[in-house]
Amino acid sequence: MNPDGGIGAAVPRREDPRLLAGRGQYGSDLRLPRMLSAAFVRSPHPHARIKAVRARGIRAYTAVDLRDVGSIAPRWDGDGFRPTAQRPLAEGVVRYVGEPVAVVLGSSRYEAEDLADRVEVEYEPLPPVPDLATALRPEGPRLHPDNILYRAAFAHGDVDSAVRAAPILLPVTIRSSRCTAAPLEGRAVTAWHDGRALCVWTGTQVPSLIRTALARCLGLPHHAVRVLVPDTGGGFGQKMHLYPEEVVLSWLAVRLGVPVQWVEDRRESLVASTQAREEEVEVLLAARRDGTLLGLRARIVADVGAYHVFPTTAALEPLGAAQILPGPYRVDHYAYEVLAVATTKAPTGAYRGVGMTVGVLAMERAMDMLAERCGLDPVDVRRRNLVPESAFPYRQASGLLYDAGACQEALDAVCRVADYAGLRAAQRSARSAGRRLGLGVACYVEYTGLGSATFRRRGMTEIPGHEAASVRVDPDGTVRVALSFPSQGQGHETTMAQLVADVLRLPLDRIAVEPVDTQSGPHGSGTFASRSSVAGAGAVLAAASRIRDRAAAIAGALLEASPQDIEWATSRLFVRGAPSRSVAFQDVAEAAYRLPPGGAIAPGLEAVEYFDPPPATFSSAAHLAVVEVDSETGAVRVLAYYVAEDCGRLINPLIVRGQLLGGIAQGIGEALLEHVVYDERAQPVTTTFMDYLLPLATDMPPDVREVHVGRPSDRPGGFRGMGEGGAIAAPAAIANAVADALGVQVTRLPLRPEDVLHLLDPGA
Repeated sequence: MNPDGGIGAAVPRREDPRLLAGRGQYGSDLRLPRMLSAAFVRSPHPHARIKAVRARGIRAYTAVDLRDVGSIAPRWDGDGFRPTAQRPLAEGVVRYVGEPVAVVLGSSRYEAEDLADRVEVEYEPLPPVPDLATALRPEGPRLHPDNILYRAAFAHGDVDSAVRAAPILLPVTIRSSRCTAAPLEGRAVTAWHDGRALCVWTGTQVPSLIRTALARCLGLPHHAVRVLVPDTGGGFGQKMHLYPEEVVLSWLAVRLGVPVQWVEDRRESLVASTQAREEEVEVLLAARRDGTLLGLRARIVADVGAYHVFPTTAALEPLGAAQILPGPYRVDHYAYEVLAVATTKAPTGAYRGVGMTVGVLAMERAMDMLAERCGLDPVDVRRRNLVPESAFPYRQASGLLYDAGACQEALDAVCRVADYAGLRAAQRSARSAGRRLGLGVACYVEYTGLGSATFRRRGMTEIPGHEAASVRVDPDGTVRVALSFPSQGQGHETTMAQLVADVLRLPLDRIAVEPVDTQSGPHGSGTFASRSSVAGAGAVLAAASRIRDRAAAIAGALLEASPQDIEWATSRLFVRGAPSRSVAFQDVAEAAYRLPPGGAIAPGLEAVEYFDPPPATFSSAAHLAVVEVDSETGAVRVLAYYVAEDCGRLINPLIVRGQLLGGIAQGIGEALLEHVVYDERAQPVTTTFMDYLLPLATDMPPDVREVHVGRPSDRPGGFRGMGEGGAIAAPAAIANAVADALGVQVTRLPLRPEDVLHLLDPGA
């Protein structure tokens, strides 16, 4: 390891001094000459026909003006998929509250919003589709020719025979409520045509994909669209989609020739940005009396809102839940049915742990219920079913190939770190004193570092699957790194610099990771699905290794030695066995640009590498939550939280812990607080943070301890993804802990105080 901050070093984030001092440049900080501000007129109806738009002396742009602009219509390669096409501005019909109908421009945001208030839209209300029951009713209202936007079925083994032979059949239905990412910074878009290209500044997680989609919608050559990613205050999946506002602002910039900016307010974020999670999961476990699993059947129905989203489509959430549902357990017979169903709500899309969070919640609740049925401790029933280390690589019944795993080791480790036996003893003492203390365990596997093979197998044709990195050494020895995958808080400016520092044996202050810009940076897929430390790092390590080889060749020429005899020390290269014969890296960099013409070595010191990971590598973990429930108020307090995780080799332990804590915080919110509510008419009720409750620092447990188990993966660097693990397992662990504290079955999240009181007294 590079002692100055390479792989494995707990280096403080290099981004933080700039960001914490207020020197960040976020989307709303951008100011351009002659820039106009945009405000959108949005539908107040969940479902209605647009009869007329009246602007009263101001210029409002509507679907009629954008008739030559393409729709947002993501593609999917596979059966059971029914496409939708969302117009950038609603044309003819609106299908959810908040859908943009018109846009107006002003010299300031205040003026634009005032002008938007003067636009009158005449609607003819149509029957809403507020829930799954209405959407699936044969005679019910239709948003599209068929409200079922995606349907899939899968079977492995003989589930029917396993069910017939099983002495224990356990039906479980789990409902996960709708939630939203609620990043600290909402969406912000600025578009300008500079005479050569359309330049779009947007805090996207997928700049290359947005560039391609905008070129497609606007009919522009790919080279004539440039996407730049400023500092971004959180994304969590919500910012990996192409939104109507990005298309509209891009069209305005091309049409008007002036910069145009739109900054989302919080109400827009809560009603018009993508939402997540709303699913019903029906599980049937077939098991022996000793708690070992024989088979598993599932039906997963997801409320996906009004449209497919680009690039993931509405299939992502329910299909991901179905594929991960068997989790880290040995399941020989498995069958599932998946439905993605349209309703008059905001579309659902990616959110941290997409699919996996609900799949883990359903399976882990079912495992706790199985333990109760068999008279076993929840940890014991898991130990009897976890895939043993000797079985890896393990082909799960869902079809996923687990390359490796430390499932048993993680469960043993988390019980050891938490002192599980001691916690059970403390629980008994607390109960004798009238306190409701509960323990909850959740185990999971997480697919990370997905490449093109995985996306194509799923049918996701819009995501290429590779990542790319450019590493360039300037003549003064400064190394500049350009990435295809931007950061929304993951710490790429630190971790990717650590990778390069490790390969080139340089101090971190010699390495600059540049903001992502599709004009100067390479093409890739983006930052999502725990890919950066696998796919992104694979590209960075390969590019840095090419620089290392070229630098060794140049040093060999300077030192009159074979490149194979060149070795590296910090910031210097020397001849093996003769350390006095050395040259500084800076001198090698300078020499790279003044090599004699016609020599054996071409000038320059830069490399671009693309990396397409093989099928996913899997992280695994065991989580343990300790909660106390107040019987009088229904309040749940998380007292302590423990994690044992296998995410391979750690690039930066501080950042890993930060990711873990952030994920747990979001999981606590999902388990206990967050709920996007629509009423029976499909009107959104939670439109402010007074209604949509987020976790506070005081909701975090005072004691969070983690331990890392397992071994490096066989991917470049030995890394596995881990950015979603906290959010994947925390809702399940907390749900199990609350059920344990109350002695009742928990089948729905979130567990707000009123929900807990209802569990304690259903008739109240």
